[in-house]
Amino acid sequence: MVDIFDAQKIVKAAGSVLFGKNDRIELAVVAFLSGGHLLIEDVPGVGKTTLAKAIAVSVKGSFSRIQFTSDMLPLDITGFSVINKDSQELVFQKGPLFADFVLADEINRASPKTQSALLEAMSEKQITIDSSTYRLPDHFMVIATQNTHDNYGTYHLPESQLDRFAMRIDLGYAEPEIEKKIIINTQSGFHNPDVPQVLFSNDDIKSLKDIVDAVHIDESVLNYI
Repeated sequence: MVDIFDAQKIVKAAGSVLFGKNDRIELAVVAFLSGGHLLIEDVPGVGKTTLAKAIAVSVKGSFSRIQFTSDMLPLDITGFSVINKDSQELVFQKGPLFADFVLADEINRASPKTQSALLEAMSEKQITIDSSTYRLPDHFMVIATQNTHDNYGTYHLPESQLDRFAMRIDLGYAEPEIEKKIIINTQSGFHNPDVPQVLFSNDDIKSLKDIVDAVHIDESVLNYI
């Protein structure tokens, strides 16, 4: 039996490789348990990829990384249908979007057409290809990173895309003492994060999300929203 305080196990596990950012990790876990998606806007090298990987590893979730580029097409993300030579039937080849945690790295380097491939997935946890609908994993979450708009070769995310994210955060540079700890740490958390697994099952994660869904919202809060 899990309770909401078990969510701190995820924060602690991710904090073992992303030093000094527990407040940001907590926000990411809140987004995950509330069924939302996360947009991280910051400069390169502050741990955006490490955060996404760490949360996925900690809960034993499947992880996929999509490096967005200006020449990427929507089918590169969702997948596409090919003809089976033996049966002469169309067979759907799943794209990298079919994972529990999808890191959409530098999302604003792709064209708006490619960005739009995420709209249905993030809103309904499904994609439609060739009139067929395919369900995504139950705990599907997009963690997107975005370069600041003054960087060369970036596109502004449209309102319809921004609306799919539950949170938009930055990470910021670490304090000097934390930076020293990162440098002397012999096990690099960037390429192969050695993250403890908190051993949640799918049912445990669903139970945690049910607890979040059951949080009471006072009418005054609803009126303010």
